[in-house]
This record gives sequence, structure tokens and C-alpha cells, in this order.
Amino acid sequence: MTTPLLSLDGVHTHIGHYHILQGVDLTLPRGELTVLLGRNGAGKTTTLRTIINLWQASKGRIVFDGEDITHWRTPRIVSRLGVGYVPENMGIFSLLTVQENMRLAAATRHIDTSRLEWIFGFFPALKKFWKTPAGLLSGGQKQMLAIARAIIEPRALLIIDEPSKGLAPAIVKDLSQAILELKQTDTTILLVEQNFGLAQAVGDQVAVMDDGRVVHASSMAELTADTPLQNRLLGLSLEAHA
Repeated sequence: MTTPLLSLDGVHTHIGHYHILQGVDLTLPRGELTVLLGRNGAGKTTTLRTIINLWQASKGRIVFDGEDITHWRTPRIVSRLGVGYVPENMGIFSLLTVQENMRLAAATRHIDTSRLEWIFGFFPALKKFWKTPAGLLSGGQKQMLAIARAIIEPRALLIIDEPSKGLAPAIVKDLSQAILELKQTDTTILLVEQNFGLAQAVGDQVAVMDDGRVVHASSMAELTADTPLQNRLLGLSLEAHA
């Protein structure tokens, strides 16, 4: 079995008076893509934000490559460990150009030319609109920019929250291909995704959340092959929503 890059052990998170995560156990195998599934409100986004300490875990441990990072501050997690995060709202600067958005995401504000060309191979539209304000991009192009910003530096772990939300099927297909190509690098990926066709196409492992806990973890192939299990865990089948 692949050595885990990241593990959550009994993680709880409170937001105000609300007890959102109620003992999350999650393991990310190194070099693989794990999809986090679950109904709305199950705790998926809270799990992502807790991993990078945007929201502080109130109990439990988060271990990255053998080191307890539960109480590390977010900038230290991002810079020291090489973690990229693409939030559901994309987090781009609408008034800045694509180039300026990318430059801000680079650690030294200097973009490595060869890495940029590698990114353009995934997202050629970004090269076309390099000098265009990001706010003028289409929804799919903004999502491409959000992911490109997260990988402008080499990442050990890339966390992506619902990248296909609101995108046309053709753009989702391009996004799927880009993620598949990213999997060929050394980057471990944690993906929250409601598009089950995309999840099935790119996922190696899957964890299903409900009521603030992980209630199922397996290979994606195992879940894909078991329609009754899909219905029991998610109230639907992957095939019906592909």
C-alpha cells in the first residue's frame, strides 16, 4: 500500500457554536488522487479548510509526511510543505490581468518560463488572454486560472474544491484532461467534486462524508462497481449522474 502523504485522525472542527467535523479519519496515498464525496453540508469544504488551518481543528491530529501540522499557520503550511489550494469561489483578482494573478501566486513574484509553458499546455486559453483582466474571462477560464495559480510553483499536495461547478460539459471535459495530466506529476491531489462523471474519470481513491464524518473509504473502482453501495452512501448512482 502506498505510504500516506497526509492523514487526518479523529479531526473535529467547530465554527462558532456549530460542530461541523465530528471525528474525520482520512488518508491520502502519496501520488494519488482522492475524491471527497458527500451530500451538501456533509463537511467536505470544512475538511479542506481545516487541513490548511483556515479553520482550526478543535480536536484530533493532521499529519503531513510524518509531521504533526495540526497547529501550523496557513502560510507555513503552504510555503514550507508545498500545498496549493483552489477554493470553490476560485479566489482570483478580477481587476488584475491573468499575468498579474499568476505573478502574485509565484513565491518570488517571478514566473519560471518553462513551468509557465507547461501550464499553458493544460490551459492554452490563459496564454491567449494573458494581458486580459481576469474578471472578463468566462467561468471555465476563471477556473483554469485558479488551478494554474495553485500550480505555478511545484506542489506536493493540491487541494481543489468543486472545480466543475457551473461549467459547461465541454469545459468539464478539458478540465478532466488537465487533472489527468497533473496526476502524471509527483503531486498528490485531494478533490471535492459533485460531478460524478469527472470524479470517476480522475479518482484513484474515494472517501464519502456524511454528518461531519467519513463513512466510507475505498478505491474509486470499488465504489464505481457497486451501484447498491453508491445508492446507500449517496442516494444515487454514479452511472445515473455521469
